[in-house]
Amino acid sequence: MNLKALFAPPLLVSAAMAGLLAFACGDALAQAKNSKALAKPLLAAQESFKAKKYQDAIAKLRVAEGTAGKTPYDQHLISEMMSYSCVRINDYACAEKTYEALLTDGFTTPAQIQSDVRALVTINTQLKSYDKAIEYGNRAIKEGFADEETRILVGQAYYLKGDYKAAVRFEESHIDSLTKAGQVPKLDLLTITRSACIKLDDKGCETRQLERLVTYYPKPEYWQGLLISLERQATGDTNKMQVYRLMNDVGVLTHSEDYGEMGSIAMDQGAPAEAQHALENGLARGVFANDAHALARAQRALESAKKKAAEDQANLPNAEKAADAATDGQAAATVGQAYFGYQQYDKAAAELAKALTKGGLKNAADTRLLLGTAQLKAGHKDDALKTFKQVKGDPTLERVANLWVIHARQA
Repeated sequence: MNLKALFAPPLLVSAAMAGLLAFACGDALAQAKNSKALAKPLLAAQESFKAKKYQDAIAKLRVAEGTAGKTPYDQHLISEMMSYSCVRINDYACAEKTYEALLTDGFTTPAQIQSDVRALVTINTQLKSYDKAIEYGNRAIKEGFADEETRILVGQAYYLKGDYKAAVRFEESHIDSLTKAGQVPKLDLLTITRSACIKLDDKGCETRQLERLVTYYPKPEYWQGLLISLERQATGDTNKMQVYRLMNDVGVLTHSEDYGEMGSIAMDQGAPAEAQHALENGLARGVFANDAHALARAQRALESAKKKAAEDQANLPNAEKAADAATDGQAAATVGQAYFGYQQYDKAAAELAKALTKGGLKNAADTRLLLGTAQLKAGHKDDALKTFKQVKGDPTLERVANLWVIHARQA
């Protein structure tokens, strides 16, 4: 963090110069506040300050502080120049003392007080005085003049002092307020919140942050953290297959075991073409290259999938007719999955929609989720979003559907 960039000099310099010039011109109010005895040392300090000789300015300001006849307004001018000069030489303890003095000396304007309070949040963070950073930050928030940087620093202060629960509570409230206002939370805000969740070993909390991260900053590492966890929690081949499809689509299916299992499940579900594509993708990505036995198994499985896919494709028209004649939608769901594997997504969507209309399905949530995926891959994004939002009944499949919504909106 560039602290010096946060403390721009124009307001401070103009305030000091205004007081000195008013005194020199004989302004009655200024003469009531300034002293002749301080005019010379203050002007000398001002010259060093203007020349950016901050150490020299501080030395002269120290002399001015010890001069007899100093008025409260003299001290105000000394504190203004001192505070900025101390920041410029990285003397934050000095800066904190002078900024705090400015808050209560009676001469600082309300607007400048707000700026000084925000400055004190930054200074105390640098000094590792986290309780004081939080105190000033919460004052700025309560009084309505906190900026985004101030809010981030308060959350960091909670985190750095080890109060992870307070950090999560504070940051999530802030994130919620930003998203409700249609604003995008900064990456630093989301990552520190996730880190606090990890410190608390709160998996649900970490998952919330990962979902936010993939929503606003869809990097593969965030998708991977989210989906690997979901895949481990998924029970049953149906749910695992749906997680694998999403992992494959966002590019985070990276382990040979996952490609092998995806191919095996697809074969068991009567979708050899989908098994073929999964294994081909894994081989193309080289995930089996470091294990000769795994590579040989994958190649054998691929040949079997290719042979079965070629046989089944020729029979698809007959299977479709049989599905049309069936009293329930299960046969149509199977045909729809088969077309999905052959990457004929419009036909897949038509069959899956037909299956849902007929009803009597073993797993309507799975069929609806696959329908949304087929619609998205066919280029019907709006239809897909509607379908994903209608997936109900299975918590894992509902979560996968919600993640497809996030992914679809980024497509």
